Amino acid sequence: MELVQRNKCFDGEQRIYQFESACLKVATRFGVFLPTEALAGKACPALFYLAGLTCTEETFAIKAHAQRLAAQLGLILISPDTSPRGEQVAKGDNWDIGQGAGFYINALQEPWSTHYQMESFIADELYTLVNSEFKLQQNAIGIFGHSMGGHGALTLALKYPKKFKSVSAFAPICAPSQCPWGEKAFSHYLGDDQAVWQQHDATALIQAKGAVFPDILIDQGLDDQFYSQLNPALFQQACQQVGQNLTLREHAGYDHGYYFIQSFMDEHLQFHAVQLQS
Repeated sequence: MELVQRNKCFDGEQRIYQFESACLKVATRFGVFLPTEALAGKACPALFYLAGLTCTEETFAIKAHAQRLAAQLGLILISPDTSPRGEQVAKGDNWDIGQGAGFYINALQEPWSTHYQMESFIADELYTLVNSEFKLQQNAIGIFGHSMGGHGALTLALKYPKKFKSVSAFAPICAPSQCPWGEKAFSHYLGDDQAVWQQHDATALIQAKGAVFPDILIDQGLDDQFYSQLNPALFQQACQQVGQNLTLREHAGYDHGYYFIQSFMDEHLQFHAVQLQS
């Protein structure tokens, strides 16, 4: 790994690394916040944060205001990019497909399948890399995200419950098979077989797998300009059907952006801290 940037932050360090990804077949970057305990070599619980459409590995570090409480809780925060990038990587026709819009799945269709292997990148390659490079406390790794990244957090947690002990999301795309963002991404990346789509849909996954976690936390703004794309009620119904505890909190006046995320970030970090130490 190449250390690209490091900044002191709440007595810890916010860093950005770059490395050649075998999954993505291109150089990629990720951010990591290391609290003082991690810098001293102590094993710490960790959270993966998956960002939304158009975001990069820097967005969370700059906009989410998570480092202050993470430093107090001794949490490592890992924030990958949202897609492979580069001249050789396929680009989409708009901001909701292609670079910046990897949807945290493994693409099956060309030209996407060559580089867009984001599920394997997160759950296997990056997960293994950060475990080897930083001292992550075993059985104390969680995942959360926003929008497209909320979809990624929910689906990866449900697929890999032995790797991720806790999960939460801000305004996630809860049923991508049933909204324009997901239909566009899935048809491009996966093809037309909707049975394949269901394998990457949080609502369908919870119906198939049943109750997996002690609790799942979702925060949703009621003034979210993309609310029609998100379908939290469908995920809530699926959780009720299988007996999965879900804390779905809806907030009047909040939109889809990072001011909303900042407002409830502390509660998500505290939620994960409790779950990871249980």
